[in-house]
Amino acid sequence: MTIEEQYVDSLYKRDEQLERVKEGIASRGMPSISVADGYGRLLTMLVRMTGASKLLEIGALGGYSGICLARGLSDGGSLLSLELLPEYAEVARAHLTEAGFGDKVDYKIGDARKSLEELKAEGRKFDFFFIDADKEGYPAYLDYALELAEPGALIVGDNILLRGRTVNADKQGPSVLAVRSFNERIATDERLESTILPGYDGLAIARVKG
Repeated sequence: MTIEEQYVDSLYKRDEQLERVKEGIASRGMPSISVADGYGRLLTMLVRMTGASKLLEIGALGGYSGICLARGLSDGGSLLSLELLPEYAEVARAHLTEAGFGDKVDYKIGDARKSLEELKAEGRKFDFFFIDADKEGYPAYLDYALELAEPGALIVGDNILLRGRTVNADKQGPSVLAVRSFNERIATDERLESTILPGYDGLAIARVKG
């Protein structure tokens, strides 16, 4: 974390609820890769400002981002979270329930591509997408998001700098190549208006044109 990021985070008081989620993730030996605090606050704001009510999260981990998303929902809104590992989904559900959002979230377990294909076949539509799962899948997740999106939907992708690997020409692994492709498409796809924030580990934000 840069000194600028540390400064910004120091301006905000400790979020006890989210700190308990971090502790719960660590205590279970899960990776400490939740969305950055600053971007968590941004997720809440984006959901609230857009009035999004049908959220789709790809990658639940321990529920940190799920809580941030759910905090922005109005009455009647819902979050569907796709998670590969049932034990992770169980932890996330427990944290969302403890935070008071258990009635707003549902989990779909298994490979995200299969789950997304099922959602497509069901004719489901969403107005907010948060992508924070396996990086090799990012281009495919973007494809599905565009197919499942209502006009005006937001698509947000986390970790698009991969701790500097994305901008390092010597790095040519499959995850790096996939995220570079995702970033380039976010920036150039004519169906989207977008921006990419370079803070923390990078965040892509795109709006599907109506």
